[in-house]
Amino acid sequence: MSTPILVTGGTGNIGRHTVPLLRAAGSEVRILSRNADADAAGIRSFEGDTVKGTGLAEALDGVETVLHLAGGAKGDDIAARNLVAATRRAGVRHLILISVVGADGMPIGYFRMKAAAERAFAESGIPWTVLRVAQLHDFALPMVKVLSGMRIAPRGLRFETVGVDAVAERLAELTLGAPAGRVADLAGPEVQEVADLVRAFDAARGRTRRLMPLRIPGAVGRAYRAGDNLADETAVRVGTTWVEFLGERTAVSA
Repeated sequence: MSTPILVTGGTGNIGRHTVPLLRAAGSEVRILSRNADADAAGIRSFEGDTVKGTGLAEALDGVETVLHLAGGAKGDDIAARNLVAATRRAGVRHLILISVVGADGMPIGYFRMKAAAERAFAESGIPWTVLRVAQLHDFALPMVKVLSGMRIAPRGLRFETVGVDAVAERLAELTLGAPAGRVADLAGPEVQEVADLVRAFDAARGRTRRLMPLRIPGAVGRAYRAGDNLADETAVRVGTTWVEFLGERTAVSA
Protein backbone atom coordinates (compact mmCIF):
# COMPACT_ATOMS: atom_id res chain seq x y z
CA MET A 1 0.00 0.00 0.00
CA SER A 2 1.40 3.40 -0.94
CA THR A 3 2.14 6.00 1.71
CA PRO A 4 0.04 9.18 1.92
CA ILE A 5 1.02 12.33 0.06
CA LEU A 6 1.27 15.56 2.04
CA VAL A 7 0.09 18.70 0.25
CA THR A 8 0.97 21.95 1.98
CA GLY A 9 -1.47 24.71 1.14
CA GLY A 10 -3.93 22.09 -0.04
CA THR A 11 -6.91 24.33 0.71
CA GLY A 12 -5.70 27.13 -1.57
CA ASN A 13 -6.79 27.74 -5.15
CA ILE A 14 -4.28 25.39 -6.76
CA GLY A 15 -4.54 22.87 -3.95
CA ARG A 16 -8.32 22.61 -4.27
CA HIS A 17 -7.85 21.60 -7.90
CA THR A 18 -4.86 19.28 -7.35
CA VAL A 19 -5.97 17.25 -4.33
CA PRO A 20 -9.01 15.70 -6.13
CA LEU A 21 -6.71 14.56 -8.95
CA LEU A 22 -4.41 12.82 -6.48
CA ARG A 23 -7.41 11.18 -4.85
CA ALA A 24 -8.77 10.09 -8.23
CA ALA A 25 -5.44 8.38 -8.87
CA GLY A 26 -5.95 6.37 -5.68
CA SER A 27 -3.60 8.25 -3.37
CA GLU A 28 -4.35 9.03 0.24
CA VAL A 29 -3.76 12.72 0.84
CA ARG A 30 -2.87 14.79 3.86
CA ILE A 31 -3.40 18.54 3.78
CA LEU A 32 -1.41 20.98 5.90
CA SER A 33 -2.94 24.45 6.24
CA ARG A 34 -3.16 27.22 8.81
CA ASN A 35 -6.85 26.45 9.31
CA ALA A 36 -7.48 22.74 8.96
CA ASP A 37 -10.74 21.58 7.38
CA ALA A 38 -12.64 18.50 8.50
CA ASP A 39 -11.31 15.18 7.27
CA ALA A 40 -12.93 13.66 4.19
CA ALA A 41 -12.77 10.30 2.41
CA GLY A 42 -9.09 9.59 1.83
CA ILE A 43 -8.09 13.05 3.06
CA ARG A 44 -6.73 13.99 6.48
CA SER A 45 -6.29 17.62 7.47
CA PHE A 46 -3.56 18.96 9.74
CA GLU A 47 -3.19 22.42 11.19
CA GLY A 48 0.25 23.94 10.71
CA ASP A 49 2.28 26.78 9.30
CA THR A 50 5.35 26.22 7.14
CA VAL A 51 6.71 29.72 7.79
CA LYS A 52 6.49 29.24 11.56
CA GLY A 53 7.51 25.60 11.25
CA THR A 54 4.55 24.36 13.26
CA GLY A 55 2.58 21.14 12.76
CA LEU A 56 5.08 19.62 10.36
CA ALA A 57 6.25 16.60 12.34
CA GLU A 58 2.77 15.18 12.87
CA ALA A 59 1.68 15.81 9.28
CA LEU A 60 4.84 14.20 7.88
CA ASP A 61 4.74 11.04 9.97
CA GLY A 62 4.75 8.13 7.52
CA VAL A 63 4.87 10.40 4.43
CA GLU A 64 7.34 9.85 1.57
CA THR A 65 6.08 12.46 -0.95
CA VAL A 66 5.42 16.15 -0.28
CA LEU A 67 3.85 18.64 -2.68
CA HIS A 68 4.63 22.13 -1.41
CA LEU A 69 1.99 24.62 -2.56
CA ALA A 70 1.76 26.84 0.53
CA GLY A 71 2.97 30.35 -0.21
CA GLY A 72 2.33 34.02 0.21
CA ALA A 73 3.70 37.48 -0.28
CA LYS A 74 6.39 36.91 2.35
CA GLY A 75 8.31 34.05 3.86
CA ASP A 76 8.36 31.47 1.07
CA ASP A 77 12.12 31.04 1.45
CA ILE A 78 11.78 30.48 5.20
CA ALA A 79 8.91 28.05 4.66
CA ALA A 80 10.99 26.02 2.20
CA ARG A 81 13.91 25.77 4.62
CA ASN A 82 11.61 24.73 7.47
CA LEU A 83 9.95 22.11 5.31
CA VAL A 84 13.27 20.73 4.09
CA ALA A 85 14.54 20.34 7.66
CA ALA A 86 11.34 18.57 8.72
CA THR A 87 11.27 16.27 5.69
CA ARG A 88 14.86 15.21 6.29
CA ARG A 89 13.92 14.10 9.80
CA ALA A 90 10.81 12.32 8.50
CA GLY A 91 12.64 10.36 5.77
CA VAL A 92 10.72 11.90 2.84
CA ARG A 93 11.82 10.61 -0.57
CA HIS A 94 10.36 13.17 -2.99
CA LEU A 95 9.84 16.92 -2.64
CA ILE A 96 7.80 18.81 -5.26
CA LEU A 97 7.75 22.61 -5.37
CA ILE A 98 5.64 25.02 -7.38
CA SER A 99 7.64 28.11 -8.28
CA VAL A 100 7.20 31.05 -10.64
CA VAL A 101 8.51 31.62 -14.16
CA GLY A 102 11.39 34.08 -14.03
CA ALA A 103 12.24 33.30 -10.41
CA ASP A 104 15.96 33.89 -10.92
CA GLY A 105 15.64 36.78 -13.37
CA MET A 106 13.31 39.38 -11.89
CA PRO A 107 14.66 42.02 -9.45
CA ILE A 108 11.59 41.74 -7.22
CA GLY A 109 11.48 40.37 -3.69
CA TYR A 110 8.75 37.83 -4.41
CA PHE A 111 10.71 36.28 -7.28
CA ARG A 112 13.90 36.23 -5.19
CA MET A 113 12.06 34.37 -2.43
CA LYS A 114 10.90 31.78 -4.94
CA ALA A 115 14.45 31.35 -6.24
CA ALA A 116 15.68 30.85 -2.67
CA ALA A 117 12.96 28.24 -2.09
CA GLU A 118 14.12 26.42 -5.22
CA ARG A 119 17.69 26.40 -3.93
CA ALA A 120 16.55 25.00 -0.58
CA PHE A 121 14.90 22.07 -2.35
CA ALA A 122 17.79 21.50 -4.75
CA GLU A 123 20.34 21.51 -1.90
CA SER A 124 18.20 19.43 0.46
CA GLY A 125 19.77 16.07 -0.31
CA ILE A 126 16.24 14.76 -0.96
CA PRO A 127 15.16 13.89 -4.53
CA TRP A 128 13.16 16.83 -5.81
CA THR A 129 11.06 18.28 -8.60
CA VAL A 130 10.50 22.00 -9.30
CA LEU A 131 7.85 23.33 -11.66
CA ARG A 132 7.89 27.01 -12.54
CA VAL A 133 4.45 28.28 -13.49
CA ALA A 134 3.29 31.52 -15.13
CA GLN A 135 0.72 33.73 -13.40
CA LEU A 136 -2.70 32.15 -13.13
CA HIS A 137 -5.64 33.76 -14.89
CA ASP A 138 -7.20 34.10 -11.45
CA PHE A 139 -4.18 35.99 -10.09
CA ALA A 140 -4.03 38.36 -13.04
CA LEU A 141 -7.74 39.19 -12.89
CA PRO A 142 -7.66 41.50 -9.82
CA MET A 143 -4.78 43.48 -11.32
CA VAL A 144 -6.60 43.79 -14.65
CA LYS A 145 -9.74 44.99 -12.88
CA VAL A 146 -7.76 47.74 -11.14
CA LEU A 147 -6.05 48.83 -14.36
CA SER A 148 -9.39 48.89 -16.16
CA GLY A 149 -10.86 51.11 -13.48
CA MET A 150 -7.87 53.46 -13.62
CA ARG A 151 -7.79 53.27 -17.43
CA ILE A 152 -4.03 52.76 -17.55
CA ALA A 153 -1.76 50.02 -18.93
CA PRO A 154 1.97 49.72 -18.20
CA ARG A 155 3.97 49.63 -21.43
CA GLY A 156 6.10 46.60 -22.18
CA LEU A 157 4.47 44.53 -19.47
CA ARG A 158 3.59 41.09 -20.83
CA PHE A 159 2.02 38.03 -19.26
CA GLU A 160 1.40 34.44 -20.34
CA THR A 161 -1.43 33.60 -17.96
CA VAL A 162 -2.47 30.01 -17.51
CA GLY A 163 -5.57 28.22 -16.24
CA VAL A 164 -5.52 26.61 -12.80
CA ASP A 165 -6.83 23.28 -14.16
CA ALA A 166 -3.81 22.87 -16.41
CA VAL A 167 -1.47 23.67 -13.53
CA ALA A 168 -3.20 21.17 -11.24
CA GLU A 169 -3.00 18.41 -13.86
CA ARG A 170 0.74 18.92 -14.30
CA LEU A 171 1.38 19.07 -10.56
CA ALA A 172 -0.54 15.85 -9.99
CA GLU A 173 1.42 14.15 -12.76
CA LEU A 174 4.75 15.25 -11.26
CA THR A 175 3.72 14.32 -7.73
CA LEU A 176 2.75 10.80 -8.77
CA GLY A 177 5.90 10.40 -10.84
CA ALA A 178 9.59 10.06 -10.07
CA PRO A 179 11.76 13.01 -8.98
CA ALA A 180 12.71 14.99 -12.10
CA GLY A 181 14.66 18.06 -10.93
CA ARG A 182 13.80 21.30 -12.70
CA VAL A 183 11.19 20.46 -15.34
CA ALA A 184 10.02 22.59 -18.27
CA ASP A 185 8.16 25.75 -17.29
CA LEU A 186 4.38 25.75 -17.61
CA ALA A 187 2.64 28.75 -19.18
CA GLY A 188 -0.54 29.70 -20.95
CA PRO A 189 -0.98 29.44 -24.72
CA GLU A 190 -0.45 33.17 -25.37
CA VAL A 191 2.00 35.93 -24.46
CA GLN A 192 0.02 39.17 -24.27
CA GLU A 193 0.60 42.81 -23.47
CA VAL A 194 -1.20 43.81 -20.30
CA ALA A 195 -3.10 46.42 -22.34
CA ASP A 196 -4.61 43.58 -24.39
CA LEU A 197 -5.62 41.77 -21.20
CA VAL A 198 -7.42 44.90 -20.02
CA ARG A 199 -9.11 45.48 -23.39
CA ALA A 200 -10.34 41.89 -23.44
CA PHE A 201 -11.69 42.30 -19.90
CA ASP A 202 -13.53 45.46 -20.92
CA ALA A 203 -14.87 43.84 -24.08
CA ALA A 204 -16.22 40.89 -22.07
CA ARG A 205 -18.28 43.44 -20.16
CA GLY A 206 -19.48 45.19 -23.27
CA ARG A 207 -17.44 48.36 -22.95
CA THR A 208 -14.56 50.06 -24.71
CA ARG A 209 -12.15 52.32 -22.87
CA ARG A 210 -9.12 54.25 -23.99
CA LEU A 211 -6.07 53.26 -21.94
CA MET A 212 -3.29 55.62 -21.00
CA PRO A 213 0.17 54.02 -21.39
CA LEU A 214 2.36 54.06 -18.28
CA ARG A 215 6.11 53.46 -18.19
CA ILE A 216 7.48 51.27 -15.39
CA PRO A 217 10.73 52.91 -14.22
CA GLY A 218 14.03 51.47 -13.04
CA ALA A 219 15.42 47.95 -13.03
CA VAL A 220 12.00 46.38 -12.65
CA GLY A 221 10.71 48.14 -15.75
CA ARG A 222 13.77 47.12 -17.75
CA ALA A 223 13.36 43.49 -16.66
CA TYR A 224 9.70 43.39 -17.66
CA ARG A 225 10.41 45.03 -21.02
CA ALA A 226 13.16 42.47 -21.61
CA GLY A 227 10.70 39.67 -20.90
CA ASP A 228 12.61 38.32 -17.91
CA ASN A 229 9.27 37.27 -16.39
CA LEU A 230 8.41 35.11 -19.41
CA ALA A 231 9.13 31.45 -20.15
CA ASP A 232 11.53 30.49 -22.91
CA GLU A 233 10.98 28.34 -25.98
CA THR A 234 11.25 25.12 -23.97
CA ALA A 235 8.12 25.89 -21.96
CA VAL A 236 4.99 23.76 -22.15
CA ARG A 237 2.07 25.98 -23.18
CA VAL A 238 -1.35 24.61 -22.31
CA GLY A 239 -4.81 25.44 -21.07
CA THR A 240 -7.41 28.07 -21.79
CA THR A 241 -6.65 31.47 -23.28
CA TRP A 242 -7.36 34.68 -21.38
CA VAL A 243 -10.43 35.36 -23.52
CA GLU A 244 -11.75 31.85 -22.91
CA PHE A 245 -11.21 32.29 -19.17
CA LEU A 246 -13.11 35.59 -19.21
CA GLY A 247 -15.92 33.93 -21.16
CA GLU A 248 -16.19 31.18 -18.55
CA ARG A 249 -16.30 33.75 -15.75
CA THR A 250 -18.97 35.74 -17.55
CA ALA A 251 -21.07 32.60 -18.11
CA VAL A 252 -20.87 31.64 -14.42
CA SER A 253 -21.81 35.12 -13.21
CA ALA A 254 -24.63 35.54 -15.76
